[in-house]
Amino acid sequence: MRLFIGGYDVSGDINAFSGINGGPAALEATDITQFANAKMGGRRAGGAQFMAFFDDATDQSHARLSALPTAQVTAMGLVGTAIGSASFNLPARQINYDGNRDQDGNLIFTVDLQSDGSGLEWGENLTAGRRVESAATNGTALDGAASTAFGWQAYLQVFALASGTPTIKLMDSADNATFADLTGAGFGTIAARSTVRLQGGATATTRRYVRVSTTGTFTGLDFAVSFVRNLTATAF
Repeated sequence: MRLFIGGYDVSGDINAFSGINGGPAALEATDITQFANAKMGGRRAGGAQFMAFFDDATDQSHARLSALPTAQVTAMGLVGTAIGSASFNLPARQINYDGNRDQDGNLIFTVDLQSDGSGLEWGENLTAGRRVESAATNGTALDGAASTAFGWQAYLQVFALASGTPTIKLMDSADNATFADLTGAGFGTIAARSTVRLQGGATATTRRYVRVSTTGTFTGLDFAVSFVRNLTATAF
């Protein structure tokens, strides 16, 4: 697995996930005619809980997590690093950074990320883990098996850029040969470490194959993209 938070790769400092959850919040809906509890779906929610080793090296987990930022952070968790492997995405607030030192001297921190806005979304990798390049590139396409007409969401994590002004966009195709820009799926010009979430129209058509393409003149672009293809009507 891998874990990216706010454009930083903290994977090597994560001991374990203790929880990854998402979906509509369960609202109490029991009425007086019922003999057992009844629930109904509420707002989309989610969260991720994990344990991190103490690592105070530059740009590693302690520097990122100990600040307890009050602003929204975006996490991307990869279950495998191949194109098409499952990945979760979570715009969230970091709730805590609680340390515990055992008798052997291990110092472990517990972190809880709670969804802020769109809930936790499971998608698929459009890059093979982190993708590093210094020239415009058309990536390998992900086969979605069929065209869909329920929109999409896409998440970008940029870890580094040495120079230049690259742009990152998504393209789709019916036959994995002729590609066109996916409407609304341009992440824009990249200038520095960043995270971006894009959302297509609720009835937008996405053709069977989707790929990540970069354009422009640049060096040392290091990034990852996760793509969520909605298979049913989805509301946020």
